[in-house]
Amino acid sequence: MIIKGGRPLYGDFIGILMLNTRFPRIPGDHGHFSTFNFPVRHKIVKAATVDRVAVRTDESLLPEFIKAAQELEEEGAKAITTSCGFLALFQPELARAVRVPVFTSSLLLIPLVHVMVGGRKIAVITANSKNLTKEHLRKAGVDPSIPLVIKGLEDKREFSRVILGDSPEGDFRKIREEVAEAAMELKEEHPDIAAVVLECTNLPPYAKLIQDILGVPVFDIVVFANMVYNAIARREFV
Repeated sequence: MIIKGGRPLYGDFIGILMLNTRFPRIPGDHGHFSTFNFPVRHKIVKAATVDRVAVRTDESLLPEFIKAAQELEEEGAKAITTSCGFLALFQPELARAVRVPVFTSSLLLIPLVHVMVGGRKIAVITANSKNLTKEHLRKAGVDPSIPLVIKGLEDKREFSRVILGDSPEGDFRKIREEVAEAAMELKEEHPDIAAVVLECTNLPPYAKLIQDILGVPVFDIVVFANMVYNAIARREFV
């Protein structure tokens, strides 16, 4: 059997375009190696700070992300994702720039979830509701007719200080409490929520907590990545 070479890395893996951050990454976070039970390869986009992506929108970063995505593809990535849901803004351009599947954000799941829950209301929990625009949603393929409730965490003190402020240390027990508080607020204000989509890739560590409070399915980038990996690395059944 002839096997072709030409690159230093082999096997099925997902490439992750990372923001250049300092805040701690805990298990469940896209930037923690224990989060995935399959191979991933991280590539830091040095110019992409939290401020330029999650606090405000700097579209001039697109060429940097395209270059990094193309490098991951050359290194053998079978699919590419990112470490920030706000990068849905670059979804069409990144998908066209490479030949492998690109899923920049869990926001891409919203149309699917919408159909799954029969058109009922979906809650989106985001790191910063002030920066989640109609254009982000449009680039993710979200039709304006889909009923959404947007819940931001920018007003939660510790989350904002650590994640949006990119602090090198943080009280993650306090952040857990703030996420629970946000979920309780959603439950009180919108008891008819049928599902939740977590925009922020730092929120999957709290997905089970959110599900326990709201009692509905919770979708995030880790769920998405597992689905994509199972599509690119199929196993034999017979």
